[in-house]
Amino acid sequence: MDIIKELSQIGIVPVIALDDAKDAAPLAKALCRGGLPCAEITFRTAAAEESIRIMANEFPEMLVGAGTVLTTEQADRAINAGARFLVSPGLNPEVVKHCIAKGYPIVPGCATPSEIETAISLGLDTVKFFPAEAAGGIAMIKAMSAPYGKIKFMPTGGIGEGNLNDYLSFGKIFACGGSWMASKKLISEGKFDEIEKLTRGAVSSMLDIKLHHIGINSDSADAKTAAEAFGAILGLSTRETDISVWCGDKVEVMTEPIKGSVGHIALSVNYVDRAVYHLQKRGLTFDLSTAKYDSSGNMTFVYAENEICGFAIHLVKNS
Repeated sequence: MDIIKELSQIGIVPVIALDDAKDAAPLAKALCRGGLPCAEITFRTAAAEESIRIMANEFPEMLVGAGTVLTTEQADRAINAGARFLVSPGLNPEVVKHCIAKGYPIVPGCATPSEIETAISLGLDTVKFFPAEAAGGIAMIKAMSAPYGKIKFMPTGGIGEGNLNDYLSFGKIFACGGSWMASKKLISEGKFDEIEKLTRGAVSSMLDIKLHHIGINSDSADAKTAAEAFGAILGLSTRETDISVWCGDKVEVMTEPIKGSVGHIALSVNYVDRAVYHLQKRGLTFDLSTAKYDSSGNMTFVYAENEICGFAIHLVKNS
């Protein structure tokens, strides 16, 4: 899979500064178990290179990258250690050209239109926006993206659970970098269980999975009667469509069976494509032939191949 595409599906890139390589393996385990199989290990510390090597070797399922790459020498060391992508805080043309020539994926930092134009001139279409909050936040990204429609951003700096979806909900942002789930304090204290918990919370906040509605298989003769019975119980009105009768917006009685032995359960999520990626890690598989997309090419609907107690599962984008 294309690395930028995979980062986009993951959605959140933990940005980590490790002071001791002994913490690399337990940290990688905590991130993977929490649902974020990726990390940007910054070259701010002497332990960075060895930490990348440990993560890449012991956790091949992880997408491990190197951050704060300032020189061509650091870029070579990072890739040789196993980094699959590189990130820099600013745009150094020499480093970018070196990485492109060697086929190293690099995401340089850009905070101004001039820097974006330099990135475009070098053949790039993805950049880091850093420091995100201090440089104007999502409002600045939206303003800059207007004349540069093909550029996508990875904002980093000042992002946490409280503002994560303000960024990710904008289509020109492919992922967000952040360190709130794995702070230096938690790492130094060896609190990897807490890191796993915070990582899982970050994924939950991003996806925001909720029960949208329940569909019950019936037939045209019984569907209206069943929906009206639910309506009487719940105090809700009913409405008919071509394929079903609804009781409010939570119960759908099908006029003829569709997917699911007894019906379907619809889950609403913030980002259907990201939810597909993460829920596959949790055991669901998806029938992409059922997917629907909006005018921008974003997935808005898809059925899982699994049934649970006779119910099919499908995802729908939060409205």
